[in-house]
Amino acid sequence: MRQPAATLEAFYKSRLGEAAAQRMGARMLDLWGPCDGQRVLGIGFPAPLLTVWQNDAATCIGAVPEEIGEVRLASEKGQTLCSVPENRLPFPEGLFDRVFLLHALEEADSPRQMLREAWRVLAPEGRIVVAVTNRRSMWSLADNKPFGHGRPWTRQQLVRFLNDSLFQVTASTTAVHMPPLDWRLITGASKSWERAGELILPGLGGVVLVEAVKRLYSKPGGSAAAPVTQAVKASKPKPVMPRKLAGRDAAQSVEKTAIDVLSGADRRSVNQITGAGET
Repeated sequence: MRQPAATLEAFYKSRLGEAAAQRMGARMLDLWGPCDGQRVLGIGFPAPLLTVWQNDAATCIGAVPEEIGEVRLASEKGQTLCSVPENRLPFPEGLFDRVFLLHALEEADSPRQMLREAWRVLAPEGRIVVAVTNRRSMWSLADNKPFGHGRPWTRQQLVRFLNDSLFQVTASTTAVHMPPLDWRLITGASKSWERAGELILPGLGGVVLVEAVKRLYSKPGGSAAAPVTQAVKASKPKPVMPRKLAGRDAAQSVEKTAIDVLSGADRRSVNQITGAGET
């Protein structure tokens, strides 16, 4: 059973929740950049991370499982959310350039079916990031926090799961290294906790984030996973592998780095995007 929206909202309005959202948002920016002109979809409880791109992306929308109830936090932040059946998204195939999952897989009735729907609405060569509770962290034991509910994952489990679901894993990392304690001394120094955790215990962050690319020709279990790289951690990205842009921007020529800053088509309204006909 999923946690109600009110419980998740109360956490992310707390000092600890705000600090956790900041640390996850910083890691997502490391991976994706601002996503200028891209179409971004968040699945699960995406409100804490939608703010990262809502002012830059052409479309930035969240899909929330209908059983968790109304999400007031999104309205307060000017975000666009839609309530959807857990395993059926109301979007045509290949609509989004970027998809991320937060508070999604851990409590899903069928994680594989949920990921399959994410694959369906993602454009070819589009990129997905799945954020889940790290089984090896203290956060997975904090049952009075949202990350202490549902099924936690190890990085290796999530990498295998994505590789077996027609994705090719390109990067993995962790975030939220501070203890799950709402103390001002901890939340006020969340950046310091993050830097220390990355250096001393890089695998024990509270949240595992794995990025993958939708490859139409990828065979289950056949792709090689990249471990967390220095390029992801570094302040300046370094070229590590070529990447193609997602969807309609595939033909544009850009410098390809471990952290891509993408620019694309003109902005369109959410109504136009979600109302687009299937081809």
